[in-house]
Amino acid sequence: MIKEEFLEPYLRRLRIRHIERFIEADDVVLDIGCGKDAQFLRSISGSIRSGVGLDYKANEYRSENLNIIRTSLDKGLHLKDNSFNKVFMLAVLEHIQDPQKLLKEVHRLLKTDGDLIMTVPSNLAKHVLEFLSYRLNLVSRAEIMDHKKYYNRQSLKRLSKKTGFFMTYHDYFECFMNNIAVFKKI
Repeated sequence: MIKEEFLEPYLRRLRIRHIERFIEADDVVLDIGCGKDAQFLRSISGSIRSGVGLDYKANEYRSENLNIIRTSLDKGLHLKDNSFNKVFMLAVLEHIQDPQKLLKEVHRLLKTDGDLIMTVPSNLAKHVLEFLSYRLNLVSRAEIMDHKKYYNRQSLKRLSKKTGFFMTYHDYFECFMNNIAVFKKI
């Protein structure tokens, strides 16, 4: 088992705490970038109708209401159109080379009026994350080196419009180091 750096489990719990309020009992959920063990999806499995998790490093798993699939996100999401009413992307968008392409795929997969709920580091986080990683070894160096872009409210709003969404909610958390945004499929 690969050991996580010291702060990573704590940061994941903070992200999950901020998005739990968007989970409803009848949800059919897609978790993009679910991670090796799909910890978020497994933690909500008793509170949703069903869920699918996608990640290139995922341990494949199937249960009564969960399906965890190992797959690369840059090769398209090979799932049925209009299949989910909620899509979660927690600390994923900053790793994506072509975010418009991925969000257009998410748009295709969401039902009408479905929501994309995401967390993504803000522009203010770049130097802090690099310090925590490169100097203190408290977060994964490989993860931080893989960051392609950081976001703020305006850049997320522009991205939502370019990909067929309307941003219905935005806030910062972790001392303005992280964004939480909800995009509605229109």
